[in-house]
Amino acid sequence: MKEKILKYREEIDKLDEQILKLINKRAKCAIEIGNIKKQNSSKSIYVPQREKQVISNLIKINTGPLLNEDIKNIYTEIMSSCRGLEKKLQVAYLGPQATFSYQASLKLFGSKVDFIPVKRLADVIEEVEKQRADFAVVPVENSNEGSVNTTLDELVDTNLKIINEINMRISHCLLSKTNFENIKTVYSHHQALAQCSNWLHKNLPNAEIVSVNSTAQAAQLALKNVNSAAISSEVAAKVYNLNILCKSIEDTRDNWTRFFVLGRCMSSKTGKDKTSIIFTIEDRVNALYNILSQFSKNNINLTKIESRPTKKKVWQYIFFIDFEGHIEDKKIINTIEKIKEHCIFLKVLGSYPKGDL
Repeated sequence: MKEKILKYREEIDKLDEQILKLINKRAKCAIEIGNIKKQNSSKSIYVPQREKQVISNLIKINTGPLLNEDIKNIYTEIMSSCRGLEKKLQVAYLGPQATFSYQASLKLFGSKVDFIPVKRLADVIEEVEKQRADFAVVPVENSNEGSVNTTLDELVDTNLKIINEINMRISHCLLSKTNFENIKTVYSHHQALAQCSNWLHKNLPNAEIVSVNSTAQAAQLALKNVNSAAISSEVAAKVYNLNILCKSIEDTRDNWTRFFVLGRCMSSKTGKDKTSIIFTIEDRVNALYNILSQFSKNNINLTKIESRPTKKKVWQYIFFIDFEGHIEDKKIINTIEKIKEHCIFLKVLGSYPKGDL
């Protein structure tokens, strides 16, 4: 048995040597691409459409035994390291460390990035607007609790563009330093509390429920305060040295949150894209129909439609629409031109690679 293991280990050593040489060869190619970009005054170090294409191509030819998710994770880190040789990106997110926004940022950009934790969603976006960060990662909606209204409101005023999206499965845990029967206070973000409301009502009916800025801040508070707990993640349990009292306490197991990446430049086409727009219309008969009918006529699939108060005029609403396709597609260009005729205001928030489930 020892001889067989030794034989395979020798083979692994040879393969690792080849892999190392190839990874470094890849890194040199990435450096050369970076030099060409600099000569042409290009600032696009992170190109989401290209990174998505690389991973998609590898998944198509993957025959295992590594799972597609493993390939994605490995190559995210390889691309992150290669990207870091050109410039270490700065990515702002709703902090502190171990929030779901942080986990989404890590999954998208890899670990060779300077992550900037910020206390409020509005400030996350401002970090990029004020050029203190290259990109912002913000939650936009949950599959069970709906849109993150703060994010939608901020998208109305910002000049940043949506350049990428990620859908991340969310599983909540009850974290604490005390025993379950001693818990008198539970901290978490209001979205997490809503996603676990039935569980809380059934299992901790007498506990005080306190909403805070993030699930990671909830973990920090649970660490400091006696007889308290947090609804947060397994990652937060490790970071803040808390015990996991209960796992998967979300009311619906199929619980996903969608995150946007915001940057200064529009993403190029991949062939599997989405576009987000906002608009306001006059308060008259068929006003909304005249707009939505244009998408039907041009065979464009709407994936989301929502309205929010404009906060500028009583009973006036701003509509948020996501649809399949890229702003550079001919039929999208034609549709946008047509619906502008029926809008008081229209703004393209961005076109970006479609996130996977």
